[in-house]
Amino acid sequence: MSDWYFVLPSTVDLGSLHLAKYFTQRDVTPANGRGDSGCWSFQAAGAVPDMGMPSDDAVVIQKGKKQGDPFVITVNCPDKTGLGCDICWIILDFGLYIVKGDFTTDGIWCYIVLWVFPHPTSPTVRWSTLKERLLSICPTFSVSAYLNETPPKPSPSPVYLLTFCSTDRKGLLNDVTRVLFELELMIQRVKVTTTPDGRVMDLFFITDNLELLHTKKRRDDACDRLHDVLGESCTNVDIRSAGYKNDSIPSISSLSEEAAQELFRSELSETEERSQALSTDVKKLKRANVIIDNSLSPAHSLLQINCVDHKGFLYDIMRVLKDFDIQIAYGRFSPVNKGQRDLDLFIRQRDGIKILNVEMQDEIISRLKLQMLHPLRVIITNRGPDMELVVANPVELSGRGRPQVFYDATLALKVLGICVFSAEIGRRHSTRENGVWEVYRFLLEEKSKYKTAVKNQIVDKVRRALMGW
Repeated sequence: MSDWYFVLPSTVDLGSLHLAKYFTQRDVTPANGRGDSGCWSFQAAGAVPDMGMPSDDAVVIQKGKKQGDPFVITVNCPDKTGLGCDICWIILDFGLYIVKGDFTTDGIWCYIVLWVFPHPTSPTVRWSTLKERLLSICPTFSVSAYLNETPPKPSPSPVYLLTFCSTDRKGLLNDVTRVLFELELMIQRVKVTTTPDGRVMDLFFITDNLELLHTKKRRDDACDRLHDVLGESCTNVDIRSAGYKNDSIPSISSLSEEAAQELFRSELSETEERSQALSTDVKKLKRANVIIDNSLSPAHSLLQINCVDHKGFLYDIMRVLKDFDIQIAYGRFSPVNKGQRDLDLFIRQRDGIKILNVEMQDEIISRLKLQMLHPLRVIITNRGPDMELVVANPVELSGRGRPQVFYDATLALKVLGICVFSAEIGRRHSTRENGVWEVYRFLLEEKSKYKTAVKNQIVDKVRRALMGW
């Protein structure tokens, strides 16, 4: 039985894809992801998958055949609405750049192949940990998965408070953030204050991907790593329970009305474009094209997107579709061509109906264009005599924010040689159309030290770090 194969042509009838759940991947050619015949090949698995935990073969990570080739991540498991978004979130969280991708599903079983590279500025990728994280979100083969029922939400993780004192220096926040990432500790909130004598008191509210911070060994290991990175100037390192779970994140302290309007507007005026120091690359984002075509398939709507490439491009699209409860039947994410990305997705609503409602089409297109134009907002504003950098990004309906924002922003400030005197992360409820935003505030030096042109350069540098340019 192991010598025969089920072949899935590129022109497959999407309604018959449920057969693929009985098969596992035979081979993926890193060069183009398909064999010479233009077909996907599956090796017979012999039996219906187990009803328990996802098989270890549900996620396969392959190194490129030669130096310079991308890694190939294959996910082959039961499907659920939003799975593509969850996968892209984890890949973005690990600092990986998606070169291209293919998605195939019948709503019951899915087969996803992504070609990825580590981003040059990201922390070292632990591939075994990445596989474990991806396996953790793969649904098990069950009746609820077959019926496409919504699985129960996982219980929120307990929040822990990490505190320490250290001598202030440029890049301190980014160094700490890198250590926490490598330890698989997720930052939920930050409060950093600098005393007049140059000492820093840091409070990090964190959750543990490994769910082990309740053990003394895990806490001691984390404290030791921080000591190793920060040196002898680091004192009073402590991790203890914060006394609550990660199901309600406090709102950000009040922003000025002017700053709030600039951050959360759906569209920017010409004046605001100048104040946000839009570079040539950012201005190109305005050329995003989004089309929904119902003429090519009797059962699915074709969503076509063309836009300037940026870090997290695929995640931004998947997040919008997940929020609209849209299912993806088949998709292709093409490599960059002259700085542009092309994405073709055959989609339908959760009830299996095409996107025929014109108002819904307009709403999806509008939201996608907004995410292509402004996936992240970056401004500099005044806070008393000082200058404040504010970064904001939309939050998923599930309550999850965008990964790596704090790391990328602090890395840009570190490269610029700018000290952060205080930092804060919180949530901001905006308009009904714009939803909830995650806001990062960095109090910098006195505004009198910087001319307007320099402030614009800071904004541009931070935005470029966030967008991966």
